[in-house]
Amino acid sequence: MSKLRHVNTRLGIIIFTAAAFIQPMAGLAQTQPEKPQKIVMNDSGGATQAANKKTFYDAFEQKYGIKVQTTSPVDLGKLRAMVQAGNIEWTVTEIAGPDAVLAERSGLLEPLDLSVIDLSKFPEHLRNRKYVFPKSAYSTIIGYRSDVFKDGKGPQNWKDFWDVKKFPGPRTMQNSPIENLEFALLADGVEPDKLYPLDVDRAFKKMNEIKPHIAAWWTTGAQSAQLLVDQEAVIGTAWNGRYYSLVKEGAPIAMVWNQGAIKESAFGIPKGAKDAYWGQRLLALVADAKLQGAYANIIGYPGLNLEATQYTDPKIVPYLPTSPENLPKQFWVNLEWWSDNRAAIQERWARWLLE
Repeated sequence: MSKLRHVNTRLGIIIFTAAAFIQPMAGLAQTQPEKPQKIVMNDSGGATQAANKKTFYDAFEQKYGIKVQTTSPVDLGKLRAMVQAGNIEWTVTEIAGPDAVLAERSGLLEPLDLSVIDLSKFPEHLRNRKYVFPKSAYSTIIGYRSDVFKDGKGPQNWKDFWDVKKFPGPRTMQNSPIENLEFALLADGVEPDKLYPLDVDRAFKKMNEIKPHIAAWWTTGAQSAQLLVDQEAVIGTAWNGRYYSLVKEGAPIAMVWNQGAIKESAFGIPKGAKDAYWGQRLLALVADAKLQGAYANIIGYPGLNLEATQYTDPKIVPYLPTSPENLPKQFWVNLEWWSDNRAAIQERWARWLLE
């Protein structure tokens, strides 16, 4: 497998052009149904769920008097089984990475009611979403121990990450081909705007070079940054919010935004959800700039409402992937490309780890 099928369109490339005028989707206006006692929100749990509750879920409960019951984890297979059986347990669900593309293509989601959900302040390419709600953005970036590499003299890009002579010490990376193959190609000299379609053979060849220096392949967000805190690694990758939560507690970790991989976290309403009317109204609150600012203040992940930074603590803005300073340094992960090619590459990745 060399260059796999290229998909020109993608979920994540921010293009700032003339403002778009949103037309409400025809046929979605509904008469208010009877209020249920609760709706069910399925998300990824942990710190993200706690931040969601303190902002979006609590605001929904206060506004409508309807309890938001949370469940986790996020599971595309379970979503598909629910929809196919016509037995929908969730009102709204988080959808991770390429699964958002698959969920939409597979007809597993209700259309968004854009007469209720205001996306007019979101990036241009997100304003006319039909099924997938663009909830927030997060990045996988380089982090290093600032007490090992002092005065900002740690690795500044993926070429440096691969340079074990100039920057010695054990590394950690996620146990996933997604993003790691992009990082390998960047380390090998590919320009960020030339990454897709990925040259998979070239990427795995480059991964062979760094593999002996990976002390641990992390599988959870909590594990990723903690490996640096515990000094099992001196350089690694993690989601920006995981680094931020430790940095604000005083951990000696430096965050490197250059060549970071930025992605969109999404929500969707399962097809046939009985309380979809109220799910639309929850998403409307999730789109609110003030609530998104409060969310970023808690967890370090920004919403995609471009006005949210006005309501974000200025001390936190430098730690957000969408800040004016950080965003241009990064590339958007092409989730549609990964949706098309993930299965085959995941199998190859599993074999490669055992080699």
